[in-house]
Amino acid sequence: MKKIMFPVLALLMGGIILFSANTAHAQVSYGVKLGPDFSSLAYKIDNSKTTSKMLVGVAGGVYANLPIAPQFYVQPSLMYEGKGGKDKSTDIKTRLNYLTLPIDLLFKPEMPNGSGAWIVGIGPYFGYGLSGKTSGTAGNTTFSGDPFKDNGSGASLKRFDAGANVQLGYEMSNGFNIGLNAEWGLVNILNNAGSSGSGSSNSARNTSFAVMVGYTLGKR
Repeated sequence: MKKIMFPVLALLMGGIILFSANTAHAQVSYGVKLGPDFSSLAYKIDNSKTTSKMLVGVAGGVYANLPIAPQFYVQPSLMYEGKGGKDKSTDIKTRLNYLTLPIDLLFKPEMPNGSGAWIVGIGPYFGYGLSGKTSGTAGNTTFSGDPFKDNGSGASLKRFDAGANVQLGYEMSNGFNIGLNAEWGLVNILNNAGSSGSGSSNSARNTSFAVMVGYTLGKR
């Protein structure tokens, strides 16, 4: 996966730079956004599917709007996102901290009176697990550890994540905006390397959504 990940990211970053160069004569705007996010983990264990309880975290970062046609933009973002979930039947929680790169195609139709514009976006995201913490109590034993780190028998979670990103919002003429971002993980982040039997088909995937408040600079 790593051999594929880095060339893909390099191509994506090259595409973003090319878009920037081709739109240098147009208005490129930049912004920041921040808000609470709500995450869960979707598991498939021994052919049984379950979804964890949600955890509340925070998401925030910076973005650029690169115009490619009237009312259409490519928006790359660099985000910090909290993800994870809480087990439904125990007190075990898994909190994961990611650096993500969503790359969305945006459609921003402006209101007739010029008061603002709707924001509709869709695209892929790529993430890297910076750190995490799984903690809880099993019997009389309390435990805590980073699921991304090797605990002697291998890390329980892979750091690389990727999936689909969708956003819907509204931006006012002064640059302030509010929106809903949702992400569906398509990569199995459960580390099954070296497993056999039914365990080899086990999986875990991130799902999350966030309510974001932002501000776009460089608007006319």
